[in-house]
Amino acid sequence: MTDTSQTPQADGFTPDPVTFAVIKSALDAIVDEMAGTVMRTARSPIVRDVLDYSATLCDSKGQILSQAKTVALHLGAVPDAMEVIVGKFGETAKEGDVYVLNDPYAGGMHLPDIFMVKPIFFEGRLQGFSVVVAHHCDVGGRVPGSNAADSTEIYQEGVRIPPMRLYDAGKPNETLLELLRTNVRLPALVLGDLDAQYATCRTGERELIRLIERYGETGLRSYFEALLDYGEVLTRKSIAAWPDGTYTFEDAIDGDGFTTEPIPIRCAITVAGDSLEIDFAGSSSQVRGAINATFSFTKSASYLAVRCALERDVPNNAGVYRAITVKAPDHSILKPDMPAPVAARALTGYRVVDTVLGALSKISPARLMAAGEGGNTVLSMGGYDKETGEPFVLVDMINGAWGGRADKDGVEAITNPAQNMSNLPIETLEKRYPLRMEEYSLRPDSCGAGRFRGGLGLTRTYRILVDDTMLQVRADRIATPPYGIAGGLPGSLSRNILNPDRENADLPGKLTRIVDRDTVIRHEQAGGGGNGDPFDRSPDAIAFDIREEKITRDYAARFHGVCFAADGSIDEPETHENRAKIRDARDMKKESVQ
Repeated sequence: MTDTSQTPQADGFTPDPVTFAVIKSALDAIVDEMAGTVMRTARSPIVRDVLDYSATLCDSKGQILSQAKTVALHLGAVPDAMEVIVGKFGETAKEGDVYVLNDPYAGGMHLPDIFMVKPIFFEGRLQGFSVVVAHHCDVGGRVPGSNAADSTEIYQEGVRIPPMRLYDAGKPNETLLELLRTNVRLPALVLGDLDAQYATCRTGERELIRLIERYGETGLRSYFEALLDYGEVLTRKSIAAWPDGTYTFEDAIDGDGFTTEPIPIRCAITVAGDSLEIDFAGSSSQVRGAINATFSFTKSASYLAVRCALERDVPNNAGVYRAITVKAPDHSILKPDMPAPVAARALTGYRVVDTVLGALSKISPARLMAAGEGGNTVLSMGGYDKETGEPFVLVDMINGAWGGRADKDGVEAITNPAQNMSNLPIETLEKRYPLRMEEYSLRPDSCGAGRFRGGLGLTRTYRILVDDTMLQVRADRIATPPYGIAGGLPGSLSRNILNPDRENADLPGKLTRIVDRDTVIRHEQAGGGGNGDPFDRSPDAIAFDIREEKITRDYAARFHGVCFAADGSIDEPETHENRAKIRDARDMKKESVQ
């Protein structure tokens, strides 16, 4: 049973704990049903198969009540989008309205992510909002997929949609729909995914009305307020258990595509009683390339990272945000000025998560993991079928590896903790696109060593089967490896390789270029960092990884100091000598740093 004894009571209302728990679970069930509706009705692979979308319910003020188990990085940005929507339409909202926006400088994140918001009415009174965010396969602009890291201003990135009515009292805005249909490369998929978002908003509306009919409008509103207060109380309770102080961490992005100079992300987390402040002072100024992140997205990444360190029973609602303050410098990569490009801003969001988690690992190490692969790698390819003239656009998001955890190894071939997505199945990719996947595998020895190793990175190798294909790559961790914690070692670096069977040339992490038929692109993703001293890893676990071909004997000797005899047993004398050499090398390295 949910304990509501510490939930503040407003206007004399005392929540019944059983009813409270039932309503909380009902809201969670509604948003999960919304998530399922998107997946069943979406048209494009990026939404239907990769699962790049999110769903949530908000109260009549636009505050998040519950969020689906979808892309976590989206949802902390919903409050800013709702502030814009409520500010513009709150006084004129009516039944049958639906609002959309994607403008990063008016509540959005980047142009492919279109927010759809439907106000929910009961007996003529506003009760809340259904919200669905979906990454669309194309929104126009200079490159297929509208995702290039080398755009230099927002105007190059596609169609900007300010907050607008898509439906006005149930009547579709044909002007806006025609504008989108004309300006995107795949109108059937884009409009089909908008239909999926609309159906999902209707699902949330239907189920919330059923809840109102059961519990009553006034009573349910009181429970909504109590639920938000409950989220705040549990968040503050968790923070209050942490030692007061300021904890700092720094990570970096390799470059923005125009320069290879590391781009620093710095944060200082201050714990003061039951409140938390995250300050990104000292982080990079905004950059020329399209990896700038809107402040709403920076806040979303920060909230997500803190949520990872909280207790599991903390609900995912707007009450959590009340205990957390996020600051970022003006004109920075985390709070850019118009018209800075932001199409590839997800990469910066991932690094914000890594940086905040790095600082939090100094506060609550038992709850956190080492750095993962650095966020999914995005390979976009687009062009035209020479026979039919039909365009194709692939946006492939490669999800890789977690870092080592306090009591378990990292996981591989899985979504980054900041997301909740899936790798696109090879069968779908080869069926829909003029490409052949020549390798899809784990990378041996790519994990960071530790008592608990990081997950292995992935390798995906594509052969392009048509001429004049526009290739875009957004990758990172080519120069700055995923960090280990508690004595764990960093994961491997990532690589992009052109034609590995011919010139075997290294490519930069961020690029846009035209490639011809039979070009092969190989991406080797970074592995997760290790957690704990590698010498503390169980010899049985090391031997198991060797048998599973996740690591080699050479890796075991270099990082764990463990040497194996020809029969597969551990060579104790050689292991003892090898570990002594490694310790000496560690000591020398420490002395040189000091």
